Amino acid sequence: MSDSDHEILVAGTGPAGLIAALALAAHGYRVVLAGPVPSGRDRRTVALMRPSLDYLEPLGFLDGLMGETAPLQAMRLVDATGRLIRSPTVTFHAGEIGQDHFGLNIPNARLTEELAGAVRRNPAITWRESLVDSWECGADRVVATLADGARVEAKLAVAADGRQSPARQAAGISARIRALPQSALVLNFAHTREHGFVSTEFHTESGPCTQVPLPGMRSSLVWVVRPEEADAFVKLNDAALSIRVEERLQSLLGQVTVEPGRQIYPLSTLMPDRFGHNRVALIGEAAHVFPPISAQGLNLGVRDVEDLVAVADTHRDDPGSAAALSRYDRRRRPDILARSNSVNLLNASLLSGLLPAQIARSAGLGIIGGFAPLRAFFMREGMRPGSGFSALFSLRGKDRPAGSHW
Repeated sequence: MSDSDHEILVAGTGPAGLIAALALAAHGYRVVLAGPVPSGRDRRTVALMRPSLDYLEPLGFLDGLMGETAPLQAMRLVDATGRLIRSPTVTFHAGEIGQDHFGLNIPNARLTEELAGAVRRNPAITWRESLVDSWECGADRVVATLADGARVEAKLAVAADGRQSPARQAAGISARIRALPQSALVLNFAHTREHGFVSTEFHTESGPCTQVPLPGMRSSLVWVVRPEEADAFVKLNDAALSIRVEERLQSLLGQVTVEPGRQIYPLSTLMPDRFGHNRVALIGEAAHVFPPISAQGLNLGVRDVEDLVAVADTHRDDPGSAAALSRYDRRRRPDILARSNSVNLLNASLLSGLLPAQIARSAGLGIIGGFAPLRAFFMREGMRPGSGFSALFSLRGKDRPAGSHW
């Protein structure tokens, strides 16, 4: 069985892969999506910034999520390390850059459910609910043999198949992978005080502990701890874990009640030596992995898709050609390296007990917190690369036009 008439194959059915399939189809490409239906057991949430929402809105799935999202009106950084040199608390308000919110916090399971529904409704996408069993990267096409026996031929393969990415390996793209001495505890919880649509990131000696608003008197939590601590948390009952979470959050939200369904994710970093090669383009966690700090992960993945579609459009006769993938690599490299390096550097500064690291982190956050123009610059850059520089030169930023319902 062969599907040789499809121009592009997308491998992977996480959010990045589903978004890629929808975006490519919206630009007129015939797409095969390979991968199983998402399980729906993911307890994590994702904070999508406004530029990502702007790009995703025309794909037609966001309206079904609006009742389950919470806007992020402010983001606060709190030094909870207890070390000799501590950073001042810094709060970023969306109103400082003319926005009513930075973005929306969305449950991952619901996001993938709505994305999957939009994919099924799109006649330009053929969804084969099977993993890719083997790859052949040829001079003029890539051939994927699926676990169900089907063969799919395409001019371009989009690797959205995760950090282990068989597609990346088949393309001969090497990657630097490093396991971190950290795990992320993920859960949702109710609380007795209003969150005010403020997300708070507590910096601790084991990594960040980030609370992000959900609708009502609820929030999501990503608490980065040592692996042995994560194992101990898993063994606690909900009442005991609720006390630990409330203590870690310094009772900021009052009494905490942890909801059932906690999950643990070991952390690592990953950086490929290139982002496209041998008719395979990398997006999402196949292209970059770093600790969950400052809501960068999927937003970076959305920009992967945005740049990939733009490059494909300029090489429409052969979107998987060496020239196209070289151009994609050049477009993605500065953004991915800048985001990955900054997150990894901040994470390393939290783990380090060295005084110079503490001084540098404290001084940097102190300058940002005390100087409004610099704070605005970092807020804009955090939402969209280049928009901070545009504002500095009095150019129009990347903000959504007046009248948007976002």
